[in-house]
This record gives sequence, C-alpha cells and structure tokens, in this order.
Amino acid sequence: GTFKVTASTLDRSKGVPQTDQFPGLSFPKLQRGKLNNGIEVILAERHTIPVTQVELLFDAGYAADQGGKLGTASFSAALMNESTTALDSVEVAQRRQRLGAITAVGCDLDSCSASLDALNDQLQPSLQLFSDIVRNPAFKAADIERIRGQWLSGIAQEKTQPNSLALRALPPLLFGDKHPYGVPLTGSGTEAAIKSLNAQDLKNFHSQWLRPDNLRILVAGDTTLAQIIPQLDAVFGDWKAPTTALPKKNLANVAAQPKPRVYLINRPDAPQSVILAGLLAPSTKAPDNLAIGVANGDFGGTFTSRLNMNLRENKRWAYGAGTRMMDAQGQRPYLFSAPVQTDKTAESANEIFKEATAIIGDKPLTTDEIEKIKNQRIRALPGSFETTDAVLGAIEGIVQFDRPDDYVQTLKPRLEAIDQPAAQKAIKQIIKPEAMTWVIVGDLKKIEAPVRALKLGEVQVLDVDGKPVRR
Repeated sequence: GTFKVTASTLDRSKGVPQTDQFPGLSFPKLQRGKLNNGIEVILAERHTIPVTQVELLFDAGYAADQGGKLGTASFSAALMNESTTALDSVEVAQRRQRLGAITAVGCDLDSCSASLDALNDQLQPSLQLFSDIVRNPAFKAADIERIRGQWLSGIAQEKTQPNSLALRALPPLLFGDKHPYGVPLTGSGTEAAIKSLNAQDLKNFHSQWLRPDNLRILVAGDTTLAQIIPQLDAVFGDWKAPTTALPKKNLANVAAQPKPRVYLINRPDAPQSVILAGLLAPSTKAPDNLAIGVANGDFGGTFTSRLNMNLRENKRWAYGAGTRMMDAQGQRPYLFSAPVQTDKTAESANEIFKEATAIIGDKPLTTDEIEKIKNQRIRALPGSFETTDAVLGAIEGIVQFDRPDDYVQTLKPRLEAIDQPAAQKAIKQIIKPEAMTWVIVGDLKKIEAPVRALKLGEVQVLDVDGKPVRR
C-alpha cells in the first residue's frame, strides 16, 4: 500500500496541550424518611439502570470488640454471610443466585454494615432474603468451625507479612490496649480470642450491637422514597430493639506520647524492611478535615508527595513511601509507611524523621504544593461519584461523620478556600516528630544496630504478637 504524511497543526514546542474546561459535579439530592419502627432511611435517587442498592449501617465495628474477645465483630459478620435460622449456607447461596442479588456483611473500625444489590424486578424477594440474613443469623456450629479454621490461618498469615504484622502491633502502642482503637487494624482479632469464640458470643454481639435502634438504612439507585419506604417497612418495620441498653464505645482522646519510641520485630532473612510510624490525627469529623487531607496529600498521601519523592524517586531505597489516615469517629491513626531495602532501613527512617521535622519547621508547605493537590481533587470530583457504589459511600460518610446533606455538592468551594496558612496549621497539629511511635519489621541481625545508632527513641524488641522479647 501507499502511505502519506499528514501535516500537523500541533506546536509541540509548547508541550502537552492544557485542558481549560472541566465538567461539573453531579450528585443527587438526599431524601430522608422513617420506617414504622423509627429506623431512618436516607435515599439518593439514580435512575440510570434498574438496580437498587441498600446498606444497613450499624454503629459498631471492631472498636466494639474492646473489653471482650478481639475479632468478635468481624467474625460475627463473616458468619452472617453463611446461614440463617431458616436456610443453610447452600440454600442462601442458591436463593441469591436465583434472584441475581448480591449480599455482604462486614465491619470496619467504627461500623458494621450489611449490603444488598438487587434488580428492581426482584427487589422485594431480595429484601426478604436480605432481612433474613441480617435479622436471623444461625451461627451454626459447623459454620463456626469452618470459618474459625480459615480465620486462624488468616491471622497466622498476617504475622508472616511485615506490613500486616506492623498494623497488628501499632494500634495498642498508639492508643493503649484498653482503648477501643487499641486493637489490630486488620480487624481479625487475636488467635486466643478466635479460638475461644462460641455461638453464644456471636449471638450476644448481634443482639447488643446489630439492632434497629443502632441502625440507619442507606439507599441509592433506581427508586423513590415513596416506593422504597413500604418495601423496607415490609421486612424491617416490625424489628423491635431489645430491652437492654445500647452499648457505648468510649472514644476518648489520647494524649500524644511524651517521647518517641521504637519497636523492632524480627523477620529473619527478610528481603526488605517495613517501616511504620504512627501519630494521632483529629477525627474525620474535625472542621478542618479537608485542609488536613490537602496537607497530607502534599506530605505523604500522593505519588508526588515529599516522602515518596525522597525515598523512591531521589534515594531509590523504597518502591513507595507515604502516609495514610483511616477514617474514624475518634482520633485517627496517622501512619507513615515505607517498605525499604534492608541495607537502607536506618537511613530511610532517618529521612522520614527529617521530612517530618522539616514540614513543621524550615520547609513548610508552599502555595504551589497546596494548589496542586487542590486542583487534583477538584478536577477529580465529577468522576468520583459516577457509580452507585460511590454515591452510597458518600452517604455513608455523611451519616457516620455528621456531615450536612449537601456535603458533596459544596466540596469544590470548600477545597478552593483552603490556603497555605490553613494547610500548614492542619499539618502542624498532626506531625510531632518527638511523639512518633515507630514499628520496624525486618532482619534484626542487619538492621537493629544501625536503627539503635540513630537514637530516634528508646528501642524495644517485640515478638509477632506485640509482646516484649527478653534479651
């Protein structure tokens, strides 16, 4: 064949063409109603496909494990995915398949939730099955033993993975082992607790925490309030709360550590070390939460953040390094994380400490850094809520963290209003190098002496269960 060159009108000397027009954010207005028994329903209509998604949100989570057997919340949720008092696990699965419905039950730090995705023409029978799963879990002995075996294997695996091992060890060190958040952040609990769990423990958790007076129902999809309220009333409207008082989680603030601490966990012959360091950040409910997020994006929360550019791009000691915060109703764990090559463990920890010191000292956030993160987040907004799942997730945040119903619609102007002083103030209230709690997992034969030589803080060696090792 023949080919010809077509002239280009593009001036490549100007670089990549810049986009100057961006779509607007579209998010449905929230509507609220109540069932006959007082359960609140929050709806976001989205009439794109004939599917309705329902989420039951309980104020529980594995923070509710404190004072009991750690892992109970998540283990109970896992069993609720199995059988009901009327249907065994096979029958539940078969009925889901016939209806084309998807159900799931799970927990995070502050909440437990049950979700349903259903086709509109099968919504009522799907809701009936969903109600049976949530209200009438069987907690059968055979199911418990099967899930227990899988669960214990999962905990054992967590203890072989440096990152999850550190996530298990750090919370009790940050919050104290009596605080609701002083539990493994994996939510899996401890081996001793899981081995001792029985059906009565699970029934007690279900009746104490997963109850109608501790529940809000979130709905998103192809329905209206007039349609969904009667459908939900038919399966949840007669659900009565027990006469026992609703338990409360004591999410009291914890004081910052008076001095830095370093904990080492041995992983013989590990090809790399995992550095985790923790501080305490304000609750997700904090008025300056958006400013905290912008500041964190610059410091460690994005690929081009200071931490990642230092340890990955400049030093090339880590595949990735950064910071992250879990959403929480109380103080949040603020985590530094860096898997690094073994021979640069101490040097990497030192760079993290230097970056933390600099951002609140002689290298504060710049206006350019802040504008970069703000623009990224503002321009991502229109695409952030394209799925019904994403809409439901936004409603969950509104409910859990006491946000106004127009929270999403007002994100753009509130992000635009964040300036350098606001972002710098936000990061300074979190970053306290003198209060950092370090957990470093690696081959102690190679890393212990260099880490001790840094004098970051008092050094203690822990075993894989977070217990001090006598040496």
